[in-house]
Amino acid sequence: MTPTEAVGADVILEVRDLRLHFPIKAGLLKKTVGYVKAVDGVSFSVYAGETLGLVGESGSGKTTIGRCIVRLYKPTTGIMRFRTKAGLVNIAELDKRELQPIRRDIQMLFQDPNSSLNARMRVGDIIAEPLDIHAIGTAAERRTRVEDLLEHVGLGAEMYNRFPHQLSGGQRQRVGVARALSIEPRLVICDEPVSALDVSVQAQVLNLLSDLQEELGLTYVFIAHDLSVVEYISDRVMVMYLGKLMETAPTRKIFERPTHPYTEALLNSIPKRIRGGHRKRYVLAGDIPSPVNPPSGCVFHTRCQYAKDICKTETPPLQPLPDDPETSVACHLAEEVTLQPYYTAEERRVLEADRA
Repeated sequence: MTPTEAVGADVILEVRDLRLHFPIKAGLLKKTVGYVKAVDGVSFSVYAGETLGLVGESGSGKTTIGRCIVRLYKPTTGIMRFRTKAGLVNIAELDKRELQPIRRDIQMLFQDPNSSLNARMRVGDIIAEPLDIHAIGTAAERRTRVEDLLEHVGLGAEMYNRFPHQLSGGQRQRVGVARALSIEPRLVICDEPVSALDVSVQAQVLNLLSDLQEELGLTYVFIAHDLSVVEYISDRVMVMYLGKLMETAPTRKIFERPTHPYTEALLNSIPKRIRGGHRKRYVLAGDIPSPVNPPSGCVFHTRCQYAKDICKTETPPLQPLPDDPETSVACHLAEEVTLQPYYTAEERRVLEADRA
């Protein structure tokens, strides 16, 4: 969806030209000497009931976007329209009091369950805390709600009086899921919720999130750096680099027809196995530039093997492909360069046959 399109009834969140610049202070007087451009002019929409994957290297700005949506950070500029019962509300400009009722509809699942859960609180109290804050139900009703949630996320009511240190990493993340769902939100920001877990536990948590989405009609913004996880759970994918949006497309198209060189590089970094066949791992050369002083033109041109002179001087706009309006890309060379897909057509057929 492009920034100029109207907001349909199925859009739950519309973000337009979002920027978050953190000031850099220096000297005895702490004067502002520069800005860290964590998010720099990002626009997108989230549709009700979908899972929107947000991927990129560390420092690309994906977690910052998630924290802006839940208003842990106040954006420097930009619009974030969230659909409430009263209509679209720009949550970017609301104060703390005005945000209170909207926080019931937008919750966040954090990356590290060790640091996001209060070690001094029992599991039941952790899950019940949002209910207490929003004054939902009586004490007995809250306890019943918490016990139901514990059963729902596969832990069991017997976990109510345990402390976080008595649980495994996967169990702690399930507590985080229960806490996020305790006040029945409509939009959940999942900030790399499985990256700190073992691979076998990752699958369990991802399956849990998928089941809960189908059962409760949830909408997810799923932040990750692992594209194999994104492929498993996401309907659409947005690729971020240095605070800017490089490409957005349905998940299958991202893997079968990448249109931005950075997307191709991310795909090439994933080991691939198709019936015993192996793909050589490719690591993108160089480091991500500083967000304090990003490159001119296309911010990816310093690491792009296809870059031309125009890439160094002119910033490419994010726009749909002429032959594929579902895919939008910010690249001057999108129609000139043919990029390597993650799956060939034959590999896709083999993969689907194996899954059948």
